[in-house]
Amino acid sequence: MSNLDSLLQFMQRSQADELRLGTDQKPRMLAGGAPLRLTMAATDNQTLRFLLSGILTPEREQVVRERGTFECEHNAGEYGTFRIRMQAAGERGVEITLRRETGAFDASETHEPDRAEPRQVHRSELSDTRVHTRVQSAAKERAPEVKMDGAAALTALLRTAADLRASDVHLGSGEPPRVRIDGILKTISEFGDELEIEAIFQLDEAALQKIRGGVSVEFNIAALAEGSARVHIYQTLEGIAAAIRLLPARAPSLKSLSLPTSLDDLIGFPHGLLLVCGASGSGKSTTLAALAQSALDRRSIVLITLEDPIEYALVPGRASLVRRRQVGRDVPSFGQGLRDALRENPDLLLVGELRDSESIQMAMTAAETGHLVLATLHARSAASAITRLIDAYPPGQQEQARRQLAESLRAIVAQRLVPRARHDGRIPALEVLRVNQATANLIREGKTPQLVTVMQSARNEGMLLLERCLAEQVRDGLITLDAARAAANDPSSLSLQL
Repeated sequence: MSNLDSLLQFMQRSQADELRLGTDQKPRMLAGGAPLRLTMAATDNQTLRFLLSGILTPEREQVVRERGTFECEHNAGEYGTFRIRMQAAGERGVEITLRRETGAFDASETHEPDRAEPRQVHRSELSDTRVHTRVQSAAKERAPEVKMDGAAALTALLRTAADLRASDVHLGSGEPPRVRIDGILKTISEFGDELEIEAIFQLDEAALQKIRGGVSVEFNIAALAEGSARVHIYQTLEGIAAAIRLLPARAPSLKSLSLPTSLDDLIGFPHGLLLVCGASGSGKSTTLAALAQSALDRRSIVLITLEDPIEYALVPGRASLVRRRQVGRDVPSFGQGLRDALRENPDLLLVGELRDSESIQMAMTAAETGHLVLATLHARSAASAITRLIDAYPPGQQEQARRQLAESLRAIVAQRLVPRARHDGRIPALEVLRVNQATANLIREGKTPQLVTVMQSARNEGMLLLERCLAEQVRDGLITLDAARAAANDPSSLSLQL
């Protein structure tokens, strides 16, 4: 089934005879001229091309740019004949209307009963339209061998991964799909031994040339009713591969994360820098999003996010605003986004990742000039995070950077995800550094190795050493000693804590 025909099939299920799409516009569906209540996010140009790859060709787009409009018919077989009208919108945008021309819709063919008023179309029905088909939700209900087109296979695969509580999906050309569950890779056998990346993502020749040339491609898809998925496609020696991170529909609450110590008070700072650190897959983005959502719920703020790509949905409170910017789409870089933010009157800035010297320096400047900045950083511990921040500056500016960091830093949370002793998931283990007079002096003087001593003796101020956290989880029977040793920064310190 083609992308377009899958879309028309959804129209038929919804008893609609007209669908209107547009660049950065929310889709609209109509039945007999009356709009159906449709819950679906606005579609950018990439999503439009993904949905309408069969008709939104480069040649037709060129005609639209030159003439302002283009019309054609599309014979969708059992779904009828549709009149398709494309119209230029803005500098590079397009508006598209699909209207049924012949073959009136037979309500007896649908599984929905007749209704006097247009029914509510929920996001759970629509959330897979970017991958163009609905599938059964439980893996056990599927046939052992899946014979379907690429888009349907992707939806089925992601649904299966979600049912298994997987955090990630790994695909490779000519390989069976694998999912990561509680940190362990497992093969999903019912999808066969060979999935073709080109087919499952319906990559065109331009995208394939880009990937084969060594440039990775990254985007989000609204894959499931429960949330979205972040897709990263890249070239390897064995062929094209993809890594997919499954993301919930909205940010979790801090309480739901089962953190070993409370972080609620961190979002009460009026300004400063809060860092959440850890390796890839350690849950730092989840903790960061939970902190931001807590701030939105409890304070009257303007929140601006800079993400690559956008992950969790953040819901503004009654007295809050959220402005979300995706790096590469809405703003060229994290550094530029941070510079822009200084003129956009935010109270809180969420930075998906401090990944280079420019973004680190701008984040510290923003924190120093009256904004609360929440950001993630790849670092194993609080001390190594401080070292990385200072090393982002040229040698001649590092002493000044230490003074600046000592004034602006509020807290560092370093996080691990450790397998539970009962093998029923993973539990977060934290290291928490809070900046007080003692820690600020150590940062200012470049004595970061001594921060461990302060964290050991300042538990009553909300500080927590990772090894102490792990030792307490071992004593409580939450994790095994072997798992704690594998997660510790200093196994000898862990032994002392035990």
